[in-house]
Amino acid sequence: MTSEERREKRYQRRKARRAAKKAERFSFNDVFDWVFSFRHLYHSYKMSRRNVSWKASVQKYISQAPLNVLKTFKALRDGTFKSKGFYEFDLVERGKLRHIRSVNIEERVVQRCLCDYALIPVIGRQFIYDNGACMKNKGYTFAAKRLTQHLREHFRKYGREGYVLLFDFSKFFDRVSHTLIKGILRKEFTDQKIIALTEHFIDAFGEIGVGLGSQISQVFAMASANKLDHFIKDVCRIRGYGRYMDDGYIIYHDKAFLVALLQMIKEICAELGITLNEKKTQIVKLSRGFTFLKIRYFLLPTGKIIKKLARRSIVRMRRKMKRFTGKLKSGKMTGADLYQSFQSWRAYASNFNAHRTIEGMNKLYTKLFIYNGEFL
Repeated sequence: MTSEERREKRYQRRKARRAAKKAERFSFNDVFDWVFSFRHLYHSYKMSRRNVSWKASVQKYISQAPLNVLKTFKALRDGTFKSKGFYEFDLVERGKLRHIRSVNIEERVVQRCLCDYALIPVIGRQFIYDNGACMKNKGYTFAAKRLTQHLREHFRKYGREGYVLLFDFSKFFDRVSHTLIKGILRKEFTDQKIIALTEHFIDAFGEIGVGLGSQISQVFAMASANKLDHFIKDVCRIRGYGRYMDDGYIIYHDKAFLVALLQMIKEICAELGITLNEKKTQIVKLSRGFTFLKIRYFLLPTGKIIKKLARRSIVRMRRKMKRFTGKLKSGKMTGADLYQSFQSWRAYASNFNAHRTIEGMNKLYTKLFIYNGEFL
């Protein structure tokens, strides 16, 4: 037996052990009747109504929640459940126009149940640790903290010498390949009813892409770029890498390596049907500072990491407060609404090294709205 044959046999044994372990651990997640039990559906309903119970459609659903959940349970069991389409509207977020395709509360409950009890336990286990979106106990704050940790680790080895490769996917959700994500689905699941229902939700978005506004879109958008994450982490063995949805960073001490790596990233993205945003993809020297997720990072010679609000975020908030004056006078906004909005921004800004920025915003707030301790 040659060395190549021995390596192949070892690989096959490892592969068989992993398959057996997966079958044992996730056996229930691949059973339609277990995933969509009445208990799971009702728990998904309670999770789905969080923060949206003020909506009329949700209140109507809540008024007869047990009966509505039972109706959905029977439709799923009989195979007659169908998507009712989307509520489509445009939303301007931080100056950027986004087209939202939201689903009704009934479908949101089903998608929540599908994601929480099938897709995330099975597909989510493949995500790298530094993938900060769409996972329990992770999110925006997690991604920012991991970047800070990676900067500290880099400084211990190389000081301020080094570079960061920042990349951004252009129209990430709109260009997700259905062939790719259906291949991932069929590789991980064997229950044909789970596969058929999931593909039904995917096909509702059209021939390509997944829309903003549903949980299933986030799971499959993250899964579509999973190959890129593992290439950078496992093949290139880069510790200082993280991604949050369509934004990512790579910290490394050699610029030439990052230039070559960027070309390989482009090739993998082309294979996955992902387009890099050339304007936002750049290699920046660490000592100059850089922006990631609207946070401006500076690595000082002492190793201290300064996090500041991006200039655009500050300007946007100042303009927003000035627009509030007209809404307050016309009665479209109350003093309590204004105070809550301002305190929300202050709580967000307190996570940064932004003492003077907050003080300046306090002065503007007082100038615009306060006179002798009362609203103007």
